[in-house]
Amino acid sequence: MNRIEGRVKVTGLATYAAEYPAEGVTYAYPVQSRIAKGRVKHVDAAPALELPGVLAVLSCEDPPSLAEDADPELALFRSRDIAYRGQIIAAVVADTYDNARAAADAVRVDYDPDDHDVTLRMDHPGLYKPDVVNPNYPTDTELGDVEAGLAEAATTVDVVYETPVMHNNPMEPHAALAYWDEDGRLMLYDTAQGSSTSRDMVAHTLGLPKDQVRVVARHVGGGFGSKGTTRPQAVLAALAAKAVGRPVKIALTRQQMFDVTGYRTPTIQRLRLGADGEGRLTALEHVAYEQTSTIAEFAEQTATVARVMYATPALRTRHRLVRLDVGTPSWMRAPGECPGMYALESAMDELAYAAGIDPVELRLRNEPETEPYSGLPFSSRDLVGCLREGARRFGWEQRDPAPGVRREGEWLIGTGVASSTYPARRRPSKALAKVLDGGDVLVQVGAADIGTGARTALTRIAAATLNVAPERVHVELGDSDLPDGPVAGGSMGTASWGSAVVRACEELVKDGKEGRADTTDEVAKEAELARHAFGAQFAEVRVSTVTGEVRVSRLLGVFAAGHIVDAKLARSQFIGGMTMGLGMALMEETLTDEEFGGFLHRDLAQYHVPVCADIRDVEAVWLDEQDDALNPMGSKGIGEIGIVGTAAAVGNAVFHATGHRVRELPITPAKVLGHTF
Repeated sequence: MNRIEGRVKVTGLATYAAEYPAEGVTYAYPVQSRIAKGRVKHVDAAPALELPGVLAVLSCEDPPSLAEDADPELALFRSRDIAYRGQIIAAVVADTYDNARAAADAVRVDYDPDDHDVTLRMDHPGLYKPDVVNPNYPTDTELGDVEAGLAEAATTVDVVYETPVMHNNPMEPHAALAYWDEDGRLMLYDTAQGSSTSRDMVAHTLGLPKDQVRVVARHVGGGFGSKGTTRPQAVLAALAAKAVGRPVKIALTRQQMFDVTGYRTPTIQRLRLGADGEGRLTALEHVAYEQTSTIAEFAEQTATVARVMYATPALRTRHRLVRLDVGTPSWMRAPGECPGMYALESAMDELAYAAGIDPVELRLRNEPETEPYSGLPFSSRDLVGCLREGARRFGWEQRDPAPGVRREGEWLIGTGVASSTYPARRRPSKALAKVLDGGDVLVQVGAADIGTGARTALTRIAAATLNVAPERVHVELGDSDLPDGPVAGGSMGTASWGSAVVRACEELVKDGKEGRADTTDEVAKEAELARHAFGAQFAEVRVSTVTGEVRVSRLLGVFAAGHIVDAKLARSQFIGGMTMGLGMALMEETLTDEEFGGFLHRDLAQYHVPVCADIRDVEAVWLDEQDDALNPMGSKGIGEIGIVGTAAAVGNAVFHATGHRVRELPITPAKVLGHTF
């Protein structure tokens, strides 16, 4: 199907959070901390209040009443403590955006600064073991004797890989429009990946009952995790609207988004692998070092992928965090799996070369019968099929295994492979389906369409269940007043909302007029299985021996992700993820300012992302996979698995081209030219 919302998007009729009209609207603009650690001694609002159109200045001088256990990133102006550079410490409300921005510059803040620490390192004295890692996995696991397995191995590798701070950078900036109605109910238009979850968090932060808050997010211009939880602009809009008694609109600048809307934590990962003479793993250790903030803990589940991928009698995974004077890291597309698989699949490539075994063959030889750490049976797993089909399509058998030998003029050419994986989850959801006067069907669910085509996918699911043409189904979503739905994140949106839509449509068929569903009990009764999607990524690169430039000439992804609901949507999602993985490999990096705190790369002029010219040929295909242990559609989430493994495939291809391994992302020309060709 074509996108149902395609026409309104390309004609500009789709309304995003900052675009909703409101009578008497005013504008808020934040004031951000210029120090990385310390306290606010005094906020002088007088110069701002003297400027034209200024209605109010919010700050810690008159702290708002918020929930005691509110998320510290959302508890605006409650404390004078400064946890990181760029933290919102005040805000101006004015009659126009320009007046608000000018007045924000006029606010005078007196600081009591302190020494700060913003650098992650493996030997940091503040490293500690968190209780759990996201979302609720054990921090450390141990199976068998790793040291003995390494000692008896015929081949071992001991390597450290690093990934930098990365930012989500959705096209639509984080924005909100808020007003309070006559009954004291908050109306909030928010850039949220889940209207139900945003309502719950905003209500909790403000100390309100859920029914006193309504959140609308009918169109969201990308999120990649950064809009998966409520961000400060939503709470700021609500507080400002309460303060001035008028609607308040706020849209963060790109630079402000770098400071207050989350980012992917940098990682330092050490992997030790051992294999016997046949290339079968004897031991695998994966240790991840990451950062969090001093005000909240975010523990990315980076090493959990090692618990899923390969058969080994000895397996150890560990996570260590350090609290730094930085903003709190947050969700970014495939959190944990993305950086974790980059390191694991790069290390597997190193093991393959050290053992003299083809990289595809090494992975095939270590295919597990059950999930390696838990021992649970897989609901389905066809990584082997993905690797074999990918190798066939890519022409892998024509590859010269020796690195650094294929050359065309100044260009060295190489190919690489990596595996992909992502959990196949679903959460409880509600839905309503009812017959309209003309005989068409209205389906309502608190889902979110963040550019992934959720409306289209849910329309197809409903139409198939009802056995009617898709044109007769109308899906309404993006409003917390609709039946509750979980967040669009974790590659579980379609599986969660779709399950509820199927059940509601089944009830409609029985009733003839209306059907309601709540899948809470159904999800709770799921059999305990290891549910994951899998894939294989293949990359061909060209590396200039003159400039160090890396060009990706081919990318191929082959995936096994259950039933594909819509081929056009799926291809778009897979290619989008793979493109983002290419950016991770070669371009994306947010530098931290060690002297002053905060980030040095704070806009799209400096934080580079891939464009169409950066890859000549990208292809995504999938295998037919039947899995009846997932949900009524038999589908697995695909929004994130495309990014997983891509960076490793590119990095492995760069090694094959040059014979030199770059273990710190991104792989820039300077790093490539650090080696002699």
